[in-house]
Amino acid sequence: MEKIIPLISSGTEGPLGIKHLPRLWLKTLLSATGRLPEGYKDIRPGFDYMVLEGLGINPDSARDFIFKNLPSYLSFERWICGQPGVDVSRGNISKINGMLAGKMKAPGARMQILRENGLPEDSRIQDGIMLNNLDDWKSVHEQITMSR
Repeated sequence: MEKIIPLISSGTEGPLGIKHLPRLWLKTLLSATGRLPEGYKDIRPGFDYMVLEGLGINPDSARDFIFKNLPSYLSFERWICGQPGVDVSRGNISKINGMLAGKMKAPGARMQILRENGLPEDSRIQDGIMLNNLDDWKSVHEQITMSR
């Protein structure tokens, strides 16, 4: 079964307006079906936990739901809204999105991504979302061109 690189950016929002949630869903769905490429992880500390814990969702419960039900994205959002204690208020979503937008990669991880993409160490690219995008774009380029 061919692996699929999760090209949904962490900056992408679904109808609820929560950044990274569509990517979290896709990575976990791919993992549940055995199609997530090596090196990618589903629901782990970092952006995944920031979003889920910020909403008041247990990360293990979200992972279990996706693995057992293989929901569409909108079904996943509905499940989130139905969880006890969840906070999908505009203010909380804005807070979560702000944390994600301000999240920086660890210096070593940043340098590795810059180096692998042929960018200089003094590049202005600092934010984790753009660095993840660069990593994904490089990976999908390699996947497509290697099969040529």
